[in-house]
Amino acid sequence: MAVVKKWISHIEQNGITAIAKDYDDLSFIKNRYGIQPNHISCHTAVSENGYVFEGHIPAKYIHMFLAEPVANAIGLTVPAMPLGSPGMEVGDRFMPYDILVLLKDGTSKVYATIDSYNMQL
Repeated sequence: MAVVKKWISHIEQNGITAIAKDYDDLSFIKNRYGIQPNHISCHTAVSENGYVFEGHIPAKYIHMFLAEPVANAIGLTVPAMPLGSPGMEVGDRFMPYDILVLLKDGTSKVYATIDSYNMQL
C-alpha cells in the first residue's frame, strides 16, 4: 500500500473523512495555499474550512488543531517523511519529529514534538 493511502487509512480510522485525488504534480496546490518549500512533504490535504495539512500528521493533532486553530495559521505540516509517522511505519522503527504550524506570513513554529510512536495515538 502506498504511503499516502496508509496515511489516509490512519486518518479515516480516527474519524476524519478523506476524499483523495491523485495529481501528477502537487506544486499548484502547495503554491495556492502558500506552503513554503521548506515545509513541503509528499501530500497535501485541505479541510472543508480551508486549512492545509501537509505530510504525515497524526490524526490526533489534526483534530486538536481544528478544535482550536492557531491565530494566523494556515495549517500544519510534517516536512519530509519521518520514519514511524502515520503511513511511514516500518516495523518498530521510529524517528522523532516536529509537527509545525504554518503561519500566513510563510513562517512556522513547533506545534508539537513527537518523541515516541505512542504520542501519535
